Parts: sequence; structure tokens; C-alpha cells
Amino acid sequence: MKLKLISFAILLFLSAQFVALADGATRNIKINLVEDAAGTLSGTITDKADGKPIIGATVNIPDLRKGTITDVNGKYSFGTVPKGVFLVQITYIGYLTVTQRVDFSKTSVFDVKMQTSSLEAGEVVVTGVSKATEIKRSPVPMLAVGKAYLEQRAASGNVIDQIATLPGVSAVTTGPNVSKPFIHGLGYNRVITLQDGIRQEGQQWGDEHGIEVDQNSIDRVEVIKGPASLSYGSDAIGGVVNLISPAPVPEGKILGSVQGLYGTNQGLYNGSFRLQGNQNGLIWGTVVSAKGSKDYQNEHDGRVYGTNYREKDARVMVGLNKSWGYSYLHASVFDDEQSIPDGSRDSLTRKFTQQITEDDAYRPIVPNSVLNSYKIPTLHQHVQLYRIYNNSNFILGNGNLAVNLGFQYSHRREYTHPEDGDIAGLNLHLSTYTYDVKYNFNIGNDYETTFGINGQYGNNTIGDATDFPIPAYHQFDVGPFFVIKKSFGKLDVSAGARYDTRSFSNAAAYVDTLGAKGYPQLYTGSNPETAANVTKQFDAFSKRFSGFSGSFGATYNVSDAFLIKGNISRGFRAPSIAEISANGPDPGSQIYHIGDKNFKPEFSLQEDIGTFLTLPNISASVEVFNNNLSNYIYQQQVLAADGSPVYTQGYTTFTYVQSKARIYGGEVSVDLHPISWLHFENALSLTYGENKGNGGPIADSLKYLPFIPPLHIHSELRGTFNGGLGKLKSLYAFVGFDHYSAQDRFFAAYGTETYTAGYNLLSAGFGGSIVNKAGQPVIKLFVEGTNLANVNYQSNMSRLKYFDNPTVPEGVRPGIFNMGRNISFKVVVPFGFNTNKKS
Repeated sequence: MKLKLISFAILLFLSAQFVALADGATRNIKINLVEDAAGTLSGTITDKADGKPIIGATVNIPDLRKGTITDVNGKYSFGTVPKGVFLVQITYIGYLTVTQRVDFSKTSVFDVKMQTSSLEAGEVVVTGVSKATEIKRSPVPMLAVGKAYLEQRAASGNVIDQIATLPGVSAVTTGPNVSKPFIHGLGYNRVITLQDGIRQEGQQWGDEHGIEVDQNSIDRVEVIKGPASLSYGSDAIGGVVNLISPAPVPEGKILGSVQGLYGTNQGLYNGSFRLQGNQNGLIWGTVVSAKGSKDYQNEHDGRVYGTNYREKDARVMVGLNKSWGYSYLHASVFDDEQSIPDGSRDSLTRKFTQQITEDDAYRPIVPNSVLNSYKIPTLHQHVQLYRIYNNSNFILGNGNLAVNLGFQYSHRREYTHPEDGDIAGLNLHLSTYTYDVKYNFNIGNDYETTFGINGQYGNNTIGDATDFPIPAYHQFDVGPFFVIKKSFGKLDVSAGARYDTRSFSNAAAYVDTLGAKGYPQLYTGSNPETAANVTKQFDAFSKRFSGFSGSFGATYNVSDAFLIKGNISRGFRAPSIAEISANGPDPGSQIYHIGDKNFKPEFSLQEDIGTFLTLPNISASVEVFNNNLSNYIYQQQVLAADGSPVYTQGYTTFTYVQSKARIYGGEVSVDLHPISWLHFENALSLTYGENKGNGGPIADSLKYLPFIPPLHIHSELRGTFNGGLGKLKSLYAFVGFDHYSAQDRFFAAYGTETYTAGYNLLSAGFGGSIVNKAGQPVIKLFVEGTNLANVNYQSNMSRLKYFDNPTVPEGVRPGIFNMGRNISFKVVVPFGFNTNKKS
């Protein structure tokens, strides 16, 4: 551990030197390439109807990570901008967003007249594209949500839950703090989670831990719905979730906030402090957070033992933003302690019980004092992620060179011995180095072109433990790619290709079954074949997987109000280490995993088509997709000849298998604006997953894929009163309704999944800001209530649905139910000041 921390500190120091030298190291580039290519940009933002200046409008240049706000005269300015064509975005509440590409080599004054509108249009994304692009012009299905959306989802315990109700997005959960993103029925190692474009690595194959990111440090989320292997390589076959940290504040500003949140159901507390600054292009910022909870509750189960948690987070950022581009260094620490639920109950009272001895001969009922405590029990998991990464973008010639480099150290421990609480049952150390280099430029007649290469190197160790589900291993990924885009009037076309290679290697591993204190431990002696009580856990293994990815898509803007887009893409995914090499128990998931080293890589072929309508009082969209997968890998339970579960070392045994599969469905969205302040938003998401087998007839119990979300309908009536009343501004209130149909298309074979009943959930919320004389908010308040009807329900995406005793009394619905009624209160106190007189 000390060695890892020393390595982390060294990399932090070296990266800091890289940022510090970036300005000087690029001075020659600046002289040769940009000396005569630096310009300025300024302008005035006014109301189109009356010509009055718009005060406080945000002017943003996403590709340069530059932003500013208009003054009392509606004016804005950027001191230096490189000469080239960049997308400029102007936003202001109550007005139609303006997005326009501006040639800074020809334009230094850019005035905009904004039109009042109740529509949220013109959303810009940076994920998976060479340059910032409007979502409506990208043929790849994408969606994005910003800070306002995330702030108003106060009740969610993590950032994935905050987006899990978006069309096409869901989450597999293990309680309120463990959520893994699923996109169109695919998750785990099929969806890549990024932070600021850097892929996150932390044993994604595991069920019982979530995404190691502080939700308070995320201001924006962008989602690619479908194969994104073209830009991100293996594991993006299902899509990408990019979690984006706060953008730099305007020049000459220091801005910050203090926030606190309390949730009534589980006594959730979540506090965070944020501070950011920008002085002459020197960018810096920090976020420090802490949160925790008791066990959550519902009317059916009472408080659910083993679902409390405690989390501490910190991150810092420092960088430069100059005429030659930008270079930002980020460092963060994520530290989470999470209880491990197992669902065991007393056979008479159905109250939860706890393991107190190693032989587990007797389990007492968990006392109320423990259920109502914030204290983490002896049996728990401890997940830490240390991360350092650099995002750099250099203006070179008529293009830009983007360089993203990262290092992560993931330390995951599960403490599963009640009489020896300091001995970890599972102890995984994963160090990962990621690299992503690409050059974006225009060739010919404005063909936007990107050539790049990215990948990673990972090293995983498994020592100091008593359980060994996966081996120690080395992994190396590399993938060169290119993307080209071109606009032909109303038609936007893009295409690209990529070739990936992933290599695995691990040495043989042996386990001493009677190690220290009688627990199994990794054998490090010289004669494992002849040593007493020593068995082979893993064979030596080395394998390489490779494959081709590609995509072609187009968007046709029939008019300003209507467009059609379509895309076809081939995705590639190499098997994960668990899928090819697992042979051991994972205590937190209550599963003994068995892999298959003969697996082939997965390939997908997905077709997407969508239509989008935007009118003054209505916006609507229809999107459908069809995804055919070969060599699809999934887990199924192992049963004995009499149909009973097979237990290995006390855990339910699951093995990985492969087959052909098809996932298809779509989303429909309708947003009505009968009057300017009222929105009636509706969205329907439907996903079907079919197991196609490997030839021959398919048994009914094998027809469907696991973890496929049911039909979901979300409706929300929302009022927004931006003008407010007196010192109360940006007021909003909403009532939401969510319908989840019964899931009767489930993977029933071997008892892997069971039928899930349908349910309806009611939510509501309100909030707003108190402003000072200058119109700046001094307090923001957000109140949100979820499951207000206190419905007892089980989601088919919840793993706790299957946590119970082996024998359940007749007439009792098995498993643990989801959270009951919860009301969250969130208060944000922003502050800030100018650092120069001119501002």
C-alpha cells in the first residue's frame, strides 16, 4: 500500500511539472504556429424582441473550455482565442439556446439576438466526437444532462441513480449506494464509465460495488446509447457514460459553494465544499465531500440490515488555459465503506439476522440499535480509488492534439470473517495506466478528421486475502482508430473504423487451505505440487483477443423543426478477466464464480434510427434500435441433477456461458408546453433481450437475457417560474409518475431470475433561490420526495430481490424490497468574488 501511495505521489508531482512546463514547453509552438493566429472575441447578447441587453447569459466555447457571462450591458469578451472554427454556445434561462460555429480567423465580434422560448434545445456534447457537436446533428444516439438536472435529483444516493430514469438508461443496484449503469440492457464490462474522458477501472465485473466517483464533483453527464467501441475500444460495446467535472469559472472569478443534504428514509447526510478560481488563465479548483447513511427501510422489510455506508471524497484540479490550448491536472481520492447484505432472516419472525461466528451455526436477530446506527459492521467492504489524470489540448496548425493520460489505483477489500474483522476475505489491488492521444483536423473541403490511438495497461494482485475469485494478471489494450465527418448542407455524415487488441497473462496460483488462523491463504513457497494442504487455484494463462469496429451514420435536417438520423455500428468486446479465469468465491456477491478460458470475444451489430420534432409548443422524438450480438457472455446458476442449487465453499455457484443474442427496443419522448412556464414531459422506454442460443431450439426458460429492464413510462408535470417573486427566483415545482410493467420475459433457467411484478411510483419536488440586490443567489433550496405512496415493490434490476434464506415460508414473497418513502432536503450556499478591478 505504501508503495502505491508513493507511486501516486510521484505521478502527481510529475504531472504537476508537466502542467507547469506546458506553457513554456509550448512557447516555441506558439511562436511558430500560433503567434499570428491568436485573436480576440467579444460581442453583445440582446433580446430579439425588444433589443434590451441580456444580463448573465452564459457564453461558452466547449472545445477550448472557455466560458464567460455577459455584464449589465449584455457584453462579453474573451482575451485570447486561437484562430480557427469553433462552436460557440449561448444559454440563458427562458431563451432558446444559440449554437453556431464561428471562424475566429475572420470574426472578432460576434453579436447574438436571443429569442424567448420554453424549449430546452441546442444541447452540445463533447463525448465521442472530434469537436463539440449539437446532439441533434450527431447520428449516434446520445443524451446529456447538466448541473440543474443533477441538483434537482437530490434524493439519489449516487450519480448513476441520478440518471437511471433517463430514456434507455437503467441501473443494476445492490441497495441505495451501489448502482452500475446499464444502457439498452447492457452493463458491467459492456458500458465504459468515464470521468472527464478518462475511463474508470475498478473491477467492473463485480456486482456489489458501484461507480467510484463523488457525485458532488459532477456537473454534467453525457451518455452514448449504443456501441462506442470506435472511440473508446473494448468494453464500450453497450455505450459510454461520461461524468464531467465542473467547468472552469469565468476569468477573474473565484466561486464556491457549501452544500448539505438530508434524506429521511435512511438518515442520509451528504455535505460538500467546492471552490474554483481563474486568474489570467491559471485554472484551479477543489471539491471535498462526506456522506453516510443508516440502513434503508420499507414497510415490508423494516430496516434492511447491511445497507448502510460511509463515504469520503476529495479532488483537486490545477491547469492552464492559454492561446495554445489548455492542460489540466486532476487528482482525486474516493473512499467508501459499505455494509454487505446477505438477506438472512429468522424463520419465524422474518427479521434480519447477522453472522457472528465463523462456523455460522447460530445467527441472532439484528437489534434495532444496530439497524438505526451509522456504524459500519464488522462484515463490510472497503473500496478506495486513487486517481490522477491530465487532460491537454494543444492547437497545432489547422487542428488540435488532444492528450489524455491517467493513473488509477483501485483497492477493494471485503471483510467477511466475523471473529477476525481485520482479515480481508477479498483483497484486490488494481493499478491501471490509461492513454488516449488523437489529432483532430480538417482535410480537403471541411472534412473533420480524427486519427488517434488509446488503450490501457493494468496490473492486478490478490494477496493478503482468504478468497480468490480471480487471479493476479497483467492486461494491455491498444486500439488505433479514425473518424471522419462532413456536412453537405442539411445532411451530416460521419464514418470511422478501429482495430483493438487486448492481451491477458497470469501465472499459476496455489492456495494453502490451512494458512494463518486456519484460513486459506496464497501459497508463496517453492514446491506447491508437493506441499501439504496446497491446491492449485489458477492455471498459468496467456491469451490475446482482437477485433474490428466501425460505424457509419447520417443526420438529415429536413427543416429547422424536423430531422431524421440513422447509424449502423459494429462493436467489439474482449472477455473480462472474471469471464475467462474466475475460479473462486466473491463474498460480497454471495457467488462462487467459474470462468471459461476458451471464450471468444463478443461482437455486436447495431442499427439505430430516430426522428426528432421541435415546435414552439411541443417537442417529440422516436428512436428505435436493434442489436445482434455474437458470443454474448452471461452467468447462469449451476444446479444439481435434482434441480437444487450447487454450493461451493458455502456460496451459490454460477458459471459463465456464451451464446448468440438479440436486444432491441426504443424510446418515445413527448414534451408539451401549453404555456411558457408549464411543461408536461413524457417518456417511454422499452427493451427486449432474447437468447438466440448456439443452434437448435431454445427452451422457454432460456429464451430471454438476464437484467433486461421492463417497460418504463415516466410522466412529469413541471412548472418553472424563472422571474420568481421578489427575492425568490428560479422557482420550480414538479409532480412525477413512473410506471414499471411486470417483467415476465426473464432468464428463468436454473433459477437465475424470477418473475417481477409491476409497480407505480409517485414523486414530487420544488425549489428555488433567494437572491441579493445584485440578483445573485445567496441560498438555493431543493426538496424532492420519492415513492411518496410508500409502495412495497421489487425492481427486477435490484440484486437484493434474490437475497433471502434458501427456504422461504409458503405464501411469502422472497427477497428484499426497494426503498420506501423518502424526502430529501438540499441546501446550497454559493459565494464568490472578483479578483481584478476590471471585472
